[in-house]
Amino acid sequence: MFQAYGLYGHIQANRLRSALLLAGFAVLLQALLFSLLLIWSAFLGGTFDEIVAGATRQLARLWPFAMVGALAWFVVAYFVHQSLIGLATGARSVTRAEAPKLYNALENLCISRGLPMPALQIIDTPALNAYAAGLHEGQYVVAVTRGLVDTLADDELEAVLAHELTHIRNRDTQLMVIAIIFAGIFAFFGDLAIRGWDFPYGWAPRSKSEGPLGTSSGWRSDRDDDRSSGKGSGGAILAILLAVAIILITWGVSTLIRLALSRSREYLADAGSAELTKNPDALVRALRKIESNARFDVPSRMEAFFIENPVAERVSGLFSTHPSVDERVVALKQYAGALEAPAQTSPSN
Repeated sequence: MFQAYGLYGHIQANRLRSALLLAGFAVLLQALLFSLLLIWSAFLGGTFDEIVAGATRQLARLWPFAMVGALAWFVVAYFVHQSLIGLATGARSVTRAEAPKLYNALENLCISRGLPMPALQIIDTPALNAYAAGLHEGQYVVAVTRGLVDTLADDELEAVLAHELTHIRNRDTQLMVIAIIFAGIFAFFGDLAIRGWDFPYGWAPRSKSEGPLGTSSGWRSDRDDDRSSGKGSGGAILAILLAVAIILITWGVSTLIRLALSRSREYLADAGSAELTKNPDALVRALRKIESNARFDVPSRMEAFFIENPVAERVSGLFSTHPSVDERVVALKQYAGALEAPAQTSPSN
C-alpha cells in the first residue's frame, strides 16, 4: 500500500473521491428532503399511498431549492471552516520566535521536498496529538499539542510533522474537510431522529378554516376529514417511521464513508512520514507514546483529522476513525522496515 505515497495517481484518486463525495451528497440530500416531506405530508393526513404521492410531488418542486441551499452551505463552509476547526480544537498560531525548534523542524521538512510552508499552530493541552487541515495553499495548517512538543524526542516530533505534511501533500486535508461538510447536515438530522421529535400525531386544525395554531389557513384538504375520524392514521404513522428510517440511513451512510476515508489515509500518511524522514522507527516510537495519551476534549466529528483519535471512547471496525496503532506499526514494519525500537528519552521542558 505504501508504494502509492506521493504519486500523482494517489492525488488524482483523492480528487476523484472528493467529486464522488459531492455526487453522493446530492443523492443523499434528495433522500433526506424526501423524508422530511413525508413527515410533513403525514401531518396533513391521508392514506400511506396518498402521503407518499404528496411527498413525491413536493420533491419534484423543491429539489432545486435544496441543491441551492446545499451549495450555499458549501460556500459558507469553504470560507469559515478553518476558523471553525480552530475554535473546535483550541489551536492558536505560533511564530518562529515562540516555538523555534518546532518551527525549524517543519520548515526543514518543507524545504527538503519543495513544499509550501503551512501555518503552524499549537493546542495548549498535555495530551499528545496533531492534525493537518486546509483546502488549498494559503489555508493549510499543521497543529500539534503542547504535550506532543514537550514529550517527544526531536526525531519523533519530526516524524509526526512529516505525517501531517503528507496529508497536505496527498490532498487528504481537502478530502476530509469535504467529508466533514458532507456529513454535517445528515448528522444534524440523524441526531434529531435518534433523540426523537416531539411531533404528536394529534397536530391538526380544529375546523376547516382553522390552522394548526388556531389561525385561518387554506392548506386543509379533504384528507383532514379522514384523519380527524381516525381513518388513515396508520398510514401516517407508517410514513413517519419510513421517513425516520431514511434519515438514519442517510446519516449512517455518510458517517461510514467519512470514517472509511479517514482510516485509509492514515496508512499512506505513515508511509509518507517514513519516506520523508528515512526513519520509520521514530514514527513507531511516536505512535506508541501518542497511543497512551492522545485523548482530549474535541467535538466527535473532528476526531478524523488527528494522527490518533482524541475522543475518549474509541470503537473499532467500520465505526473507527483510525486503524489501531498495532496495525499501523505492523504496516510500518512490513513495508518500511521499521523496528519496534526502545523509546528515546523525552526532551527536557
